[in-house]
Amino acid sequence: MPDGTDLVYTYDGSFEGLLCCVFESYEKKEIPQNILPPDGQPGLFDACKFIETDHEKAQRVYDSIPIKISLEAQELVKLGFLTCVHQKELLIFRFLRLGYKVGGRIMSMLTDDTVDSLQKAVHHLTFEAHRYKGFIRFSIYNEALVAVIEPKNFVLPVIAAHFANRFRNEVFMIYDKTHKSALIHQARRVEIVEIDDLELPELEEKEAEFRRLWQQYYKTIGIESRYNPRCRMTFMPKRFWNQLTEFYPEKELTARKQLKG
Repeated sequence: MPDGTDLVYTYDGSFEGLLCCVFESYEKKEIPQNILPPDGQPGLFDACKFIETDHEKAQRVYDSIPIKISLEAQELVKLGFLTCVHQKELLIFRFLRLGYKVGGRIMSMLTDDTVDSLQKAVHHLTFEAHRYKGFIRFSIYNEALVAVIEPKNFVLPVIAAHFANRFRNEVFMIYDKTHKSALIHQARRVEIVEIDDLELPELEEKEAEFRRLWQQYYKTIGIESRYNPRCRMTFMPKRFWNQLTEFYPEKELTARKQLKG
């Protein structure tokens, strides 16, 4: 900018809001040096400009992606917004501006830092989501299935269809502690809502017994001579262990049983 400050866009943190930032850039013929969500911290000399979310403008940008670039690029951008990559907004913004210039071949431009970083971020997201399809452990609370996860990326939209199809007749909730959101399924309908905190009730004895049985099964099928903790951590990293029934403190389950008795 002429006064030596950097133009920085701020927005409401939604995907539509980010698309409006792209629209604003082209409409006003300006390029922001950064795009910040509500909790972002601008620099001391940044000139911040808040971009209002306009659904019509967002839709125009979204619809333009498969026309001017490709359907694959549209999907990449949509998934990229769910990642935990640093400055994802700026990364997506730069990807779209480059895509509008070169078209569909952008998807194969892996030597470009922007394209490479976005594709790697989305790969990290989808790989983490794939792991959670196998690592999520549900518990029964008041006849509903409840699971708690702590992902790095916002995986709930990615895994929603998988669990809705798998437990189509069940009432269940998957709570994401990291992003303070919950995937709720009931009456064959799925929605993702924001929840600041979740306090679960005391475990029922039946659920505690199921956990003890699962832990016993886990230990029984293990082959001592093939015990390889390093290999286990490769396929089941320790950051997942906190919410896995297999690693739930057995002494706590035993104490619960004694108290019930």
